[in-house]
Amino acid sequence: MLLFFVCLLGLLSIVTTLLMVLFSGKMIPYATASSEVWPGSLSEKSWVPINGVEMGMIIKTRDQTRPVLLFIHGGPGLPEYWLNASHPSPLDELFTVVWWDQRGAGLSYHPNIAPTTMTTEQLVADTISVTQYLRQRFRQDKIYLMAHAFGSYLGIQAAARAPELYHAYIGVAQSVNLALSEELAYQFMLNYYAEDPKNRAQLEKAPYGTAAYERIRDRMMHEAGIGTTHTMYSVFTGIFLAVIKHREYLFKEKLDLWRGKAFSKNALLNEEFRQANLSDLITRLELPVIFFSGAYDYTVNFHLAELYLEELEAPEKHFYLFEDSAHSPIFEEPEAVIRILKNLLH
Repeated sequence: MLLFFVCLLGLLSIVTTLLMVLFSGKMIPYATASSEVWPGSLSEKSWVPINGVEMGMIIKTRDQTRPVLLFIHGGPGLPEYWLNASHPSPLDELFTVVWWDQRGAGLSYHPNIAPTTMTTEQLVADTISVTQYLRQRFRQDKIYLMAHAFGSYLGIQAAARAPELYHAYIGVAQSVNLALSEELAYQFMLNYYAEDPKNRAQLEKAPYGTAAYERIRDRMMHEAGIGTTHTMYSVFTGIFLAVIKHREYLFKEKLDLWRGKAFSKNALLNEEFRQANLSDLITRLELPVIFFSGAYDYTVNFHLAELYLEELEAPEKHFYLFEDSAHSPIFEEPEAVIRILKNLLH
């Protein structure tokens, strides 16, 4: 009996330690070989009042004098800092990286946020306001703007509205025409699952544009290798468990990530971005433009992004296709991304 209680106490101790690690929510600092905080580095989780809402952001840098890069996440309403743990993106080798959670999402989620404020116009205005805050805080006249997927629909509008605030605009999985992109993805999956009677039948019974399709879309995209990453075949293990295991989020912050995703999706359900075509909205940018796309990306169709960039007028523009990536090349092929960005900085 004594041995049983000793084993039980040992198990409880292990579980308690594990929970403390998983749910401590403390930021992991950059450390020297002697475990001291790296001089001049920053590993911070903070909240700033932006246009009437306390907005959360995570700031990571090995050197606070480096150029600031503001990252606009996708979704809608799904921050991406958690993905940096399982798929490290060494953006902080070059930049002071600001992983900002948009209004109503993740660290910026609050149940009192009015759904009526969740509009494209407001989110673009928030982007510019966060930019102004970062310029003042880090004493830099201009910063770099990187936006992903749905975030790129917002980011490119912010860059068009206030180009003087940014060195360059970097669109990752640049959204152009969401409705057409989704139709192309559906057709791709019909062909992909042609030899898979079960999944093919599910798709045929749940055509694009229906609620039934929305329920199976993410699972089927990931199993087909055209989801978050080319090798992330499960939403549960690749996203849900990755968030749960993340050490730098409190348990409540992990719950808020999912609350914010649901809130943002519902609040933005009828927003114009779902039918918008950026080819009609933004035809010129007054700053350098770079697009990063994955060859396996059908979540946001890479062909549409390439065609759009050809039409877009800009003083300098570049399109990069990553052959081993799907929707997230900065996380899937980080070394190649860093090489390109190093050239941008010099």
